[in-house]
Amino acid sequence: MKVLVVNCGSSSLKYQLIETKSSVVLAKGLVERIGLGEVEYSFTHGEKPKTKVSIQAKNHTEALKEVLSKLVDKEWGVLVSLDEIEAIGHRVVHGGESFYHSALITDEVIKAIDVNCELAPLHNPPNLQGVLACKEVLPTKKQVAVFDTAFHQTMPERSYMYALPYTYYEKYKIRRYGFHGTSHRYVAMKAAEFLSKPLESINLITCHLGNGSSITAIEKGKSVDTSMGFTPLEGVVMGTRSGSFDPAALLYIMEKENLTPKQMSDLLNKKSGLLGLSGISNDMREIGSAAEQGNHRAKLTLEVLVHSIRKYIGAYMVELGSVDAVIFTAGIGENDWLVREMCMAGMENWGFVLDKEKNKGVRSTLADVSAPSSRSRILVVPTNEELMIALETEWVIEGRE
Repeated sequence: MKVLVVNCGSSSLKYQLIETKSSVVLAKGLVERIGLGEVEYSFTHGEKPKTKVSIQAKNHTEALKEVLSKLVDKEWGVLVSLDEIEAIGHRVVHGGESFYHSALITDEVIKAIDVNCELAPLHNPPNLQGVLACKEVLPTKKQVAVFDTAFHQTMPERSYMYALPYTYYEKYKIRRYGFHGTSHRYVAMKAAEFLSKPLESINLITCHLGNGSSITAIEKGKSVDTSMGFTPLEGVVMGTRSGSFDPAALLYIMEKENLTPKQMSDLLNKKSGLLGLSGISNDMREIGSAAEQGNHRAKLTLEVLVHSIRKYIGAYMVELGSVDAVIFTAGIGENDWLVREMCMAGMENWGFVLDKEKNKGVRSTLADVSAPSSRSRILVVPTNEELMIALETEWVIEGRE
């Protein structure tokens, strides 16, 4: 099935055209600065080199029209006709408690996405704009919403409830939702294939480590706990996000600095994490380089990051009882051998023994970096959220989801 995967931001439209049977990306591109004057459109179609052009697009609908015209263009196109697109899959960040699975988009689903805009005000509105643009431009095509939160809706109450007055859950649905669900599900499936075991028979800890990071405990194929919470701010230290810390410190800083809630949110989401602690960058490559040169704050940042990851891995080992594999994925997880080595140091008593030399040679490649003596596996599994969205779209259309 040829699926157009769409991921809309407030002023951007990212897409991939994927053939699900072969997992081949036929075309991909990114439209940026939509509605902000000169609109930049870069794309790679087929075997042709990456191309960048300027276009006119006041909104996502106009941007989508430009994308579709390029897909069937005589010079740049990879399709003879738009009829070849069999379905459209959308990344939607927040499904709230409404969606346990991906869903065929109907008027009711659109209303539910709109309702959940309150829970993800930066993400759901542009995600919804993408859905409405496709509905306008390609009205006959079936569309599927693939929710970042859906995979985590199998968590038991003890995992997702906060110890706040229960009325806030009843009134405002304050609870842990979890994110990166599409990535966690994909790498869990690939790990099961790699281990030649049914996903429903194994326990995994999946570590999605990038600019945004989350860790998930997967029991027999289902998420039972995850580090991100009501928003993507909770959990491990991230590129510019603080991760978990004492909420009383937040109130103390707000009082001392006379900060508004919006200013505090900006500090926690955009100025903290690796960037705030190191004072150098939110990029682990730059921090790692500075640490090698003896920069104290860079070394401290690396240690704090690893410490926060290890706490979740340890907690989830206890929660699961037995773990078949710990999986590292996303930008840091797939590429930073030192972070992987530090995260798994001293885990021998729990059955995990890292092959340090093998680990150093692995970047963005599916690999087992465990030593032969390791009772449980340590895997590097490159994530592919776009392919997962395409596959889930196909499964929903065919009634297999």
